[in-house]
Amino acid sequence: MDARRTVEAVWRMESARLVAFLARVIQDVGLAEEIAQEAFASALEQWPRQGIPDNPGAWLTTTAKRRAIDLIRRERMRDEKYAEVAADLRAPGPEAGDAELLSLVFVACHPVLSRESRAALALRLVCGLTTEEIARAFLVPSATMGQRISRAKRTLAEAQVPFEVPRDEELPARLSAVLEVVYLIFNEGYAGTSSEEWVRWDLAQDAMRFGRILAGLMPREPEVHGLVALMEIQASRFRARTGPDGEPVLLQDQDRSRWDRTLSAHGLAALARARRMGKPLGPYTVQAAIAACHARARRFEDTDWEAIVALYDALAQLAPSPIVDLNRAVALLHADGPQTALQAIDTIRNDPRMARYHLLGAVRGDILLRLGRHTEAAEELERAAALAPTTRERTLLMERAAAASAG
Repeated sequence: MDARRTVEAVWRMESARLVAFLARVIQDVGLAEEIAQEAFASALEQWPRQGIPDNPGAWLTTTAKRRAIDLIRRERMRDEKYAEVAADLRAPGPEAGDAELLSLVFVACHPVLSRESRAALALRLVCGLTTEEIARAFLVPSATMGQRISRAKRTLAEAQVPFEVPRDEELPARLSAVLEVVYLIFNEGYAGTSSEEWVRWDLAQDAMRFGRILAGLMPREPEVHGLVALMEIQASRFRARTGPDGEPVLLQDQDRSRWDRTLSAHGLAALARARRMGKPLGPYTVQAAIAACHARARRFEDTDWEAIVALYDALAQLAPSPIVDLNRAVALLHADGPQTALQAIDTIRNDPRMARYHLLGAVRGDILLRLGRHTEAAEELERAAALAPTTRERTLLMERAAAASAG
């Protein structure tokens, strides 16, 4: 069992670079992963009997190289192609370089794939998760997730997606797609829509690991550091976001002594790195700055709501959406009072994109309650409860609705 745990740990650390190296040479991500998996299976078979090698990563790479050459021989490729690829596989350097790993990130998150497929493939290729682990993360059957990943790899092959870092003129749009995938994974952990759990720490950790890998590969991209900052500051509050029985605890009611100050400090440092680069702030960095306002406040009453409103104004220019407007209304509630907040939230009340978004009713109900409009508040909270994606949120909203009726 100790050997198996070691193999699995080494796989998590080395698989992305191994697949990246093989994919660069073979120019087929799916085939590269198959070869890497065969090397992993060999390790599971041999290491418990023969012992753990001194350099496990190099052992996996050497084994994968041999299997790649055997595959080329079996398929009887042209002599010229065999010589070219085999020579490359025998080249010095047992590990793939950062450029190869970065290419793998961009391939896994290519826009030719759906958002869900990008997230699954990135967790598989970059984070080294098994199909079963990814299926559990997104609460779908393992066979379904396996088909999704297989289709994604097939799509990449059929679309002849090149294994390379995008050119300079393509980089901003492609990087945006990568960051979207990372944040999609994190958000499913922060406030899952496919689980009855309020917090999914496993998914959030995978997303943060992905973000840190990306920050190491692209250290001069401020938005990458901004996203890392945003995730780490938000994740620092996880322990306080649920009560003893797993029930949700709202921000104003959280015990801030339970916040992870180390994780928060790492996030604030990443935010400082993003700002030091002297480039205009992107949407993830602005959101990180908003999260930092909460992180720095020792009590809810100490929060700098004026600064948060200003930051939401900036975010609305960078990434306009009714969700941003809703969050700005919450900030206005604490900065300027409930009447101003109600006027702001009613500008998006009839937006069709918000028709089934339960937090619109939750926030509006809270604002109405503060204005003393208890009956309207209870009705709004009940409507929000009917739309809530999890039982815990429905229970919380119904409790607030009952309290509003009683008040």
